[in-house]
Amino acid sequence: MSSPEDQRAARNANEDSQILAYEAPDGERASSASPTEQQLEREAPSIPQLDYSPTRTRDPYAALRIRNYRLYAAAFWMGVIGGQTQNVAVGWEIYKKTNSALSLGWLGLAMATPVLLLALPAGHVADTHSRRRIMLVTHTISAMCALALAMLSYFWANVPHSVLGIYALMIFGNAGATFGRPARSALMPQLVPPSVFPNAVTWNSTIFEIASVVGPMFGGIICGFSIPVAYLFAAICWSITIVLVWLLPNKQPPQRGDGSVPRFADLIAGVRFVFQNKMMLGAMTLDMFAVLLGGCTFLLPIFAKDLGGGALAFGLLRSAPSIGAIVMALVIAHTPPFQRAGRALLLAVAGFGVVTLIFGISHNFALSFSMLVLMGAFDNISVVIRHTLIQLLTPDRMRGRVSAVNQVFIGSSNEIGGLESGLVAAWLGHRAAVVIGGVGTILVVIAVGAIWPQVRKLTTLADVKPEASQPRPRKLAAVPFA
Repeated sequence: MSSPEDQRAARNANEDSQILAYEAPDGERASSASPTEQQLEREAPSIPQLDYSPTRTRDPYAALRIRNYRLYAAAFWMGVIGGQTQNVAVGWEIYKKTNSALSLGWLGLAMATPVLLLALPAGHVADTHSRRRIMLVTHTISAMCALALAMLSYFWANVPHSVLGIYALMIFGNAGATFGRPARSALMPQLVPPSVFPNAVTWNSTIFEIASVVGPMFGGIICGFSIPVAYLFAAICWSITIVLVWLLPNKQPPQRGDGSVPRFADLIAGVRFVFQNKMMLGAMTLDMFAVLLGGCTFLLPIFAKDLGGGALAFGLLRSAPSIGAIVMALVIAHTPPFQRAGRALLLAVAGFGVVTLIFGISHNFALSFSMLVLMGAFDNISVVIRHTLIQLLTPDRMRGRVSAVNQVFIGSSNEIGGLESGLVAAWLGHRAAVVIGGVGTILVVIAVGAIWPQVRKLTTLADVKPEASQPRPRKLAAVPFA
């Protein structure tokens, strides 16, 4: 159940602000009065505790009053716009050159490989090195990749097998993005005080979803005229992002790295933490297999053409899930917290499977677009609940590594799901591939509900206490990672 990988990985930053609110580190409730920007930035956003009070009041623009968060949010906006534009251009160019579902599947494999190989080291790096510097390096890689794609598309458009160059550049670009995501996710709590963090997450979600609507539309419109120009536009967006990140303060990570090669035990600490938290493991597993089986993003160029459209239709289909996510986010923001969060999670994923199935058999553009909107709406419910659980159960010192594990669970499953969809589509057709994925998603819901009953029985998210998230440490031999 997913949008493209950049969409989904970023949407992992969503939280239900009606449920989560942080207290000051000393355990005392922060003042409800709106402090000045200097006061906000002086608050220590170290290891926040959680406040489960449902009546807490706050300034809805508190995060935007902080200069550092405004820079962070603007960089996030430009990065999502650039990434979404590039994703549309890459998918459309590959299908235009090959007219092959399998070629779109290989794109998924190319994008998944860096995540599978580098996500765990990336999480360790995010916890031990300057997150701002990591973002500067990774955004520079993204800008270089977009510029190289523009040159490849313009100068070697008719060169046989030039699509292999696109795959290579996507591997290179996604390798950088794999290091950038945990750093970006872990940096935000260092830029805002604990009392404002839920508000910052809410704005992050809003910014991301709007950019995820605008970006694919830009990509579709620009690709209708010139694919190389779409890549240049993405490169410009990434360049602006670099400048904005450079203006951020250079906050030190919770743990300073000593420059040595990380031990194997350090790299898998996040994996161990997740596997010792059955609630977190069940929620991640549910989302991973639903994404892997039910995702149809990589086949959207085929559906756009099949429904009688072109690059613009493709861009509209790519933006549809984010429209649904925005609407659902507004609904969640104006309704009480989930009273039966586990049941809501399972029903949301099952609903995702049902609308995926309907999308697979639809021959009408309006119906197909509507089903994608509903996919985004159901997806948003799942992300809110899952990520809230992760935030509740994860201490600050582990955020980078747990974020990396989440990236492996969710991020790589998007791309591996793209490979799976491409292979099945090449064998049985693109519609059969999506229908099978929808049915598989429903079966996954049934299996997870049976294997992890604690997910099914979860009531309010406020019942999940951070104290229960501290697993007993398990001794592991310190094998050097080589």
